[in-house]
Amino acid sequence: MTTSYLTIARTGTAEIEVKRSRFRCHLDRIDDETAARAVVERIRKQHWDARHHCSAFVLGPDAAVQRSSDDGEPSGTAGAPMLEVLRGRGVSDVVAVVTRWFGGTLLGAGGLVRAYGDAVRAGLDIAGLRARRLTQRYDVPVAHGDAGRLESELRARGVQVLGVDYAEQALLHVAVVDDGFVDLLAELTGGAARARHTGQVWVDA
Repeated sequence: MTTSYLTIARTGTAEIEVKRSRFRCHLDRIDDETAARAVVERIRKQHWDARHHCSAFVLGPDAAVQRSSDDGEPSGTAGAPMLEVLRGRGVSDVVAVVTRWFGGTLLGAGGLVRAYGDAVRAGLDIAGLRARRLTQRYDVPVAHGDAGRLESELRARGVQVLGVDYAEQALLHVAVVDDGFVDLLAELTGGAARARHTGQVWVDA
């Protein structure tokens, strides 16, 4: 079972020029195919004056969903090399859209493959990479007066605090990788706090 994978650290945009044709790559994080297609359409509307908006995306911890589109370029010269770059970097939950403004010179199949691939590489270099990990999620109810101190001490020990809800008690939502959290919580609260396991969640490392 996959417990970690790579995605992009941030939205990234890069542009290269090949024989006066401009190739602008936009990279975004996505959660599903609907979101991926929405990004493509947004870029298409934003750069309505461009001839092509080729795309590729990878989804899921196991990269189980992979799609690409040449958007009018010769078959296999745009979407496929873009997807190959995403695969090569090992990233998922990512959509790449490369917008091309034609410069008047035909690049040939090989030239297009290189240009679209290089545009995605440039975009990934700017966006950077970040690991995502499968963690165990716990809810920890504590008194309001203890919530701030406990949250600070948990963060200091590398525990990810996903949020805090306030009602009759404060409820901390935390995500941890190892199984020593219950013992750590007992140490920090003198055994007063009890954690309730609520499932698993993917979080950015």
